[in-house]
Amino acid sequence: MSPVITVRAPGKLFIAGEYAVVSPGEPSVLVAVDRYVSVSVSESVGAGSIHSPEYGRSPLLWTRSADGLRIDPEHHPYDYVLAAITIVERLRADLRVAPRFFDLRIESGLDDVSGRKFGLGSSAAVTVATVRALDEFYGLGLDRLAAFKLSMLATIRVNPSASGGDLAASAFGGWIGYRAPDRDLLGERSESGPIAPLLADENLWAGLQIVRLHPPEQLRFVVGWTGEPASTARLVDELGRRTLAGAVDHPAFLLDSRACVSGLWESLSRGDDAATLDGIREARRLLQRLGAQAGLPIETAQLAVLCDIAEAAGAAAKPSGAGGGDCGIVLAPVHTDLADIFREWEHHDVRHLTIGVHPPEGVLDVL
Repeated sequence: MSPVITVRAPGKLFIAGEYAVVSPGEPSVLVAVDRYVSVSVSESVGAGSIHSPEYGRSPLLWTRSADGLRIDPEHHPYDYVLAAITIVERLRADLRVAPRFFDLRIESGLDDVSGRKFGLGSSAAVTVATVRALDEFYGLGLDRLAAFKLSMLATIRVNPSASGGDLAASAFGGWIGYRAPDRDLLGERSESGPIAPLLADENLWAGLQIVRLHPPEQLRFVVGWTGEPASTARLVDELGRRTLAGAVDHPAFLLDSRACVSGLWESLSRGDDAATLDGIREARRLLQRLGAQAGLPIETAQLAVLCDIAEAAGAAAKPSGAGGGDCGIVLAPVHTDLADIFREWEHHDVRHLTIGVHPPEGVLDVL
């Protein structure tokens, strides 16, 4: 029996570019955070299993058939894990590595102790961690970019509208700038056939960009949580429907978002704190306008309270991700009275999360 292999991947928070980033080539800013999903893999015999305390005491059992993995076809919480296993198994077969059974155990630190999700990208983190753990288990020798690409191919089997920005943050850590590839094309090309050639096909990944951004040295990064759960996939899909119905001027939104986020990339690279704060405030206004046009609660009442309290103290704040609940992010100058912000948040049932930035990993172009 081989030793137990354990890999962890960090969660993420969006800084700017939400909603626009689902369109190929549109820029966004994310940070990887120091909360993690851990995946442990160990060899087994005759059958494999997947277990996470989050989903109950009974593990999901799997075996093999001529068509691949054989698993209960019902929808269940392990969809992203199973998609990751399936894509790695296809690559393993391409590389003519012998199949083995294995047990996976998943531990998550991305949720509240009661099990409520903070919105830190647990699906992405577990996908990246699973891919990297199985890469090590099988000795496939993937670099971080290849692991990201495999994670992307797995994710779009479950959620075709996913941008992949959260996967990039989990794969590379730190502050990153991200542009998404064409996921429709990825889905079509990965439907069948070998996986290995897809990873090296530059045309297939055209539009993908992952760059290392300089973190703001004189601005403190703060996170607040509203306690309200939100569904990113539901909000993104609903926005798409309302855009098709003519409720949203989507080209204008993309143009404004591109200008705002490109400006943030530049201000972060220059270390221009004032411009970075202005960019965060503009990103919030763009989300407010988008929500008003679409009639969607992107900035909920609680998120508005979270942001307004921080703004009143001289910081910049906005919802993180699709909104509708979950977290808001704050960039605060060093002289800001954070204790006062936290007291006001507590008075309004907003919880300060003690979250920092997970350090950069792997090699990326630096902007």
